[in-house]
Amino acid sequence: MKHKTGIVAALVAALIALVASVAGIAPVDAVGFERGPNPTNASLEATSGPFTVATAAVSDLSTPGFGAADIYYPTDTSQGTFGGVAVAPGFTATRSSLAWLARRVASHGFVVININTNSTFDQPASRGDQLLAALNYLTGSSSVRTRVDASRLAVMGHSMGGGGTLEAAKDRPTLKAAVPLTPWNTDKSWPEVRTPTIIFGGQSDTVASPASHAIPFYNSIPSTTEKAYLELRGASHFARNSTNTTIGKYSVAWLKPFEDSDTRYEQFLCPQPAIGTALSDSRGTCPH
Repeated sequence: MKHKTGIVAALVAALIALVASVAGIAPVDAVGFERGPNPTNASLEATSGPFTVATAAVSDLSTPGFGAADIYYPTDTSQGTFGGVAVAPGFTATRSSLAWLARRVASHGFVVININTNSTFDQPASRGDQLLAALNYLTGSSSVRTRVDASRLAVMGHSMGGGGTLEAAKDRPTLKAAVPLTPWNTDKSWPEVRTPTIIFGGQSDTVASPASHAIPFYNSIPSTTEKAYLELRGASHFARNSTNTTIGKYSVAWLKPFEDSDTRYEQFLCPQPAIGTALSDSRGTCPH
């Protein structure tokens, strides 16, 4: 009788798990911080995710250590706190250049602070410091601080902001993820980086060519650190200036398993995304 009871219990548990999977609901005993329905290629390639997003503008007068900013955050308060992400623009650029990506990431269940730098001419090391200052502000004194889990933070940035992303990861190894976009930096070697990092390069980038920047950066990160390199086929240095499906998809797919411990997204990263019409190069350790 006990044996039959055990079988019935196992069948019931399996049925509950199946129903939850079909309905797009994360199991209650999940070990990560799953937020939102089960992901699909279609949901990651869409211009926005499952969460409705609101925006809080922050003036330059209120931001310690960086410029004016916009904070994008899910309006849903029923699923607990969200991971935080700081985003920095490139040389001479402002936060408007990455607004599409900041909002898109937020719509998948993150609180994202998209910053202006103190000066549009700030170098990568300064931009790295400003990314960390933005995370401190986001979790410490921003109007949405109670929505953010201060133990789950990440950084993103373009060009010199991408170089700054590596600087931030080097300086704060407790960061959960880093996403440099066609990064530029005079420092080509990053053996100190322990933060899981996905680097995007542009095949036709003449400002920060992959051969001189993104690929050496990727190669220098230790093999013991989870890492990936995706090179956008035919893309210039400024591919991130407007909505880009590949950047949006794989940025979210990278943040989720490392920042949220959400294993549902590993399927999009391992096996490594294939070279094809979207990618001219693809490398990685395949996250576990």
